Amino acid sequence: MAARLEYRLSDATGGYPLLYVYNRIDKDEISLRFACDYFVKDGVVYEKLSAAQQRGLYVVYVRSATEENAAVPDATGAIALGGGIRVEFREYAEEAETYPLLHTFRYADDDDALLLLQSDAIDWNGIPWNRSSTEVDEDRGVYVYYATRSAEG
Repeated sequence: MAARLEYRLSDATGGYPLLYVYNRIDKDEISLRFACDYFVKDGVVYEKLSAAQQRGLYVVYVRSATEENAAVPDATGAIALGGGIRVEFREYAEEAETYPLLHTFRYADDDDALLLLQSDAIDWNGIPWNRSSTEVDEDRGVYVYYATRSAEG
């Protein structure tokens, strides 16, 4: 069933200005977006502060995350590969300008992608990783899972 999703600036004094609206969006996609800490659109990175719902309307309240940079496409061409829902797995480093692409997961099912985005930790290639943050990068049409190597790995 389709619903409506809005991204609004979390500015109570300004009346929560509307940034973006998506009419007739699938609830599975709304769930994926609710699971993300960041939203990238038109070259701007927004940090999710909260999410709400009310009778067919879903709202993500954001603020501009000026200290954050969106992941940039790697020379490997991973961005151009199609098929299903893509989640990039990138290594996060506090002071880094870019975040190395380690792997691109592809899912045919929204639920599988959602479970990854909601995971606090994953094991990849025998190495434990801890989630740092997640984002939906609408400019590139991909979700991103940022992680750091676990101290146990």
